[in-house]
Formats: sequence, structure tokens, C-alpha cells
Amino acid sequence: MQSVLVVGCGSIGERHLRCFQQTGRAAVIGCDPSDALRATIGQHYGVETCADYETALAGAVDAVIICTPPPLHIPMALAALAAGKHVLIEKPLAADLAAVADLLRAHQASDREVSVAYVQQVFPFLQAARAFLHQGTLGPIKHVTFTGGSHFPTGRPAHTVHYSKTYYAHRHTGGGVIQDAITHSANFIESVVGPTDTLYCDCAHQVLPEVTIEDTVNISARHGDILVNYAMNQFQAPSENTLQFHTALGSVKIEYHHQRWGILRLGDPEWTWHEGAVPERDSHFETQAHAFLDQIEGQPARLCSLSAAVQTLRFNLAAIASADSGRRVSCHDLS
Repeated sequence: MQSVLVVGCGSIGERHLRCFQQTGRAAVIGCDPSDALRATIGQHYGVETCADYETALAGAVDAVIICTPPPLHIPMALAALAAGKHVLIEKPLAADLAAVADLLRAHQASDREVSVAYVQQVFPFLQAARAFLHQGTLGPIKHVTFTGGSHFPTGRPAHTVHYSKTYYAHRHTGGGVIQDAITHSANFIESVVGPTDTLYCDCAHQVLPEVTIEDTVNISARHGDILVNYAMNQFQAPSENTLQFHTALGSVKIEYHHQRWGILRLGDPEWTWHEGAVPERDSHFETQAHAFLDQIEGQPARLCSLSAAVQTLRFNLAAIASADSGRRVSCHDLS
């Protein structure tokens, strides 16, 4: 049984706390400065709670799950590593690149596991599609398209804190389509076709009330000779996301909303689908919790590595820089 400290018990922190508890493999502690939130979490889940992060780190904790706003991710991860703890960091890794090198050095100098919670890395249908694409059966990938969206407020019920009062209100706290949503797709796409080299991003605030940051994004990206297009908003009625990889010999289509992937070879009359059961919303997060516990117990890593998350952070920052400047931006030139 591992002792796991969840730091930041808002929406995603509560989900991590609940899912680690549901594994049956972790004794979970909730850490948050809010008296009201600690009381709610402690009563609802029957877990120990604390207000002070530094004090909690000094205790007998094996791992830390960091679910605070992005500017706090790296300072808290550095403190956790210095205290000898394993670390799982919520996405995005950070709000900028300022302390990334410090975190990479600290991780390399430690014998601890550090991963970033890009949960799509454990989606079974995505893993299967990626494995097929990596086989190269259809030849080299030349074009990738992602189209998706959902009605953001629907996933935030009225009894919870309004999204405009939480992280989503500002870019520096991780809000907006780029850092909140497209970053997941970029992280998975990069795990298939490699790092993004350059991109052009156009975005706007179109519909969502009480915020001013982007709720609609179009991105045109390059990965070497592979072209990738993203189109996403967070106000549309259907909650649907579709990702396609195209080669000269055929295509692979992934439908997130049906939890399935399919192959259409050149000349085939119709798609060959590989279906998967549509799980409960917590299912993938519980799988992610198991995967992290497996890692700290010495099993092979299945989650997003720190280096991969740094690359996706570069994608996020390049997209924001491009949107602000109106120019194509190189992910490699950011500092």
C-alpha cells in the first residue's frame, strides 16, 4: 500500500484522489489550503487531510500528485523530489519554460519516478491505434487532422464553482482551449509522429460567457514533412473528437466519443472498426492511477514522460505565441 498525497483538491484533484482511492492500492491524503474544501473531501471520502504542503512532505508519503495551477507545478515537484517522493504532475507541465531545466536535472539526479498526467496515454483504443501506426503497415504518415469540441459548461454543473472563477479564467493558470484541451491531442499526436517543429495558431473568444480567453482554436503544424491540422472549440453541442492519420496507402480514424479506431486501406469499400466499450468517466483516470503505482513499484512506464511533457509544453507556448503575434512559430526556438 503506497501513501499518496494529492495536492490541490479542486475538480481534477478530487478526481485523482477518488481514483487513487478506488485502486485499493493507495492510502490517500488530501492537501489544500481551503478549510471548506478539506472538510468536504475528508467527510466525503473518509481521507486524512492537511493544509500545509511542506509539512505533509516531511511525513511518510511515498508519492505526490500535483493538481495545483501550472505556475506551482515545478516548484512543488522540485520540493517533492528533494524530499525523496515520486511525482505525478497534472497537465500542462508549467506555464513557461523558466524552471524546466531545473526539474529535468533534479529528476535525473534522483531515483524517483516523475510523470505528467496526460491521461490519453492510457486510453486502450489510442494505445492500439498507435501500435498499429508504429508498425508502418500503411507506409509513412503524411497528414494528420484533429477536429473536436464539446460544451464546456455542461461538464461543470451549476453546484460547482463556475469555470470563470477557477483556472479557466486566465491563460497563466492553464485556461483556454490550447492548454486545457488541445494540449491532450498534441501530446498524443506527438507520441505517434514525433515533436512539433513549427506551427501557426489562430484563436478567438467566441461564445463562453464570463471569460475572455480563447474558446476556439485552429492550428496548422509541421512535424518534419508531416502536416497536422487542429480545429477545436469548447461551446459546440456535440461532445465529439475525431483524429485521422493519412498515408498514401490508407487512413486510420480515431473516434474518441465512440472509444474506437478504424482502418480504411486504399480501395477498401468501408472502414474496418476496432470497437471498445465506452467506460465511465473515472475509468481512464483509475487506469492512470494504477499505471503510476505500477511505475513506482518498478514496472515499465506507461505514462507521459517528463521529456515528452516538456515538448508538449513547447507546443502550448508556441501556439500562444503564434496567436498573439500572428506569425508561424518554431517550437525549438522558445526560451
